[in-house]
Amino acid sequence: MKKELLGVIDATTYHDDLEDLLTHRSLAALPFAGRYRIIDFVLSNMVNSGIRSVAIFPKLQYRSLMDHLGSGKNWDLNRKRDGLFFFPSPIIDNDSNRIGSFDRFAENLDFFYRSTQEYTIITNCYTVFNMNFKPLLEWHIRTGCDITDIYHKDGHSMEMYLVKTSLLIKLIETRDVTGYTCMKDAVTDLNSLYTVCHYDYTGYSVMIDSIQNYFSTSMNLLQTNIWKQLFLKDQPILTKVKDEPPTKYMKDSSVQNAMIANGCEINGTVENSIVSRGVKIGKGSVIKNCIIMQKCQIDDNCYLDSVILDKDVKVEAGTHLTGSALTPFVVRKGTKQGALMNS
Repeated sequence: MKKELLGVIDATTYHDDLEDLLTHRSLAALPFAGRYRIIDFVLSNMVNSGIRSVAIFPKLQYRSLMDHLGSGKNWDLNRKRDGLFFFPSPIIDNDSNRIGSFDRFAENLDFFYRSTQEYTIITNCYTVFNMNFKPLLEWHIRTGCDITDIYHKDGHSMEMYLVKTSLLIKLIETRDVTGYTCMKDAVTDLNSLYTVCHYDYTGYSVMIDSIQNYFSTSMNLLQTNIWKQLFLKDQPILTKVKDEPPTKYMKDSSVQNAMIANGCEINGTVENSIVSRGVKIGKGSVIKNCIIMQKCQIDDNCYLDSVILDKDVKVEAGTHLTGSALTPFVVRKGTKQGALMNS
């Protein structure tokens, strides 16, 4: 049991710049790449690294996250021992962007007491990357670090921390004495009694923290070289499985450089876009540089360029919506867009 890892995902973060997409969901549950949620990446990384016990700490609007994760079966975490644990936080505060809050962990300190894993990896929920944590753990042990802060190749912290579980418990228990409120406080204190190390991760990694960032990262997936860095055969990104029929491409449809999920019906033109499950696109409609989320309906003769449609949006016939790469046009979940509304 010595070199086993406990996984902890902090899903409490809220970014104001993503407000239009977070009205009905947490950041962890934000749809991505047609069939995934943002949390799928870090959760899959943990499972692919041999982690068999994962605790998720959400705060607000976590119904869709719970619905997506379920029992953890799709990640092989529906176990009699260990498995997937969900610890919603009753703490309502304005400090929502500090990863690894010791106050939140303290509410469920018994979980850490009972854990048999000697080490704990604490992560955020909104980084798109594919990383095996085993080499990190070996490096951490070999170098004699107390806390390891994972850094991206651009020199910034990825807000992911590796620490002995016993030390994590100590940091939680002594937070009122040390003044440490979260993991970041512990790693940035120049007078710290602990050996803090930086581990450089050189793979593809993007932290989703704004609409523009979400849009550009999604569009970049249409580049083969980036796709291959993120979706690896030996380290698959797992997600909730849905049994849906294949997509229907009607005789007048045209699709170029696009990702189309199952269950869609395409009658129009789709270029450089990501289309999620169950979307219907009408005749004569043109979709360019767009992100179309689940079960949207786009009627005939519409034109959409640089648009993000959240789930269950209906776009009426003849509607034209145009944004840009820097400021994509965002339509909130479950709303209707009509030609008269935009004239």
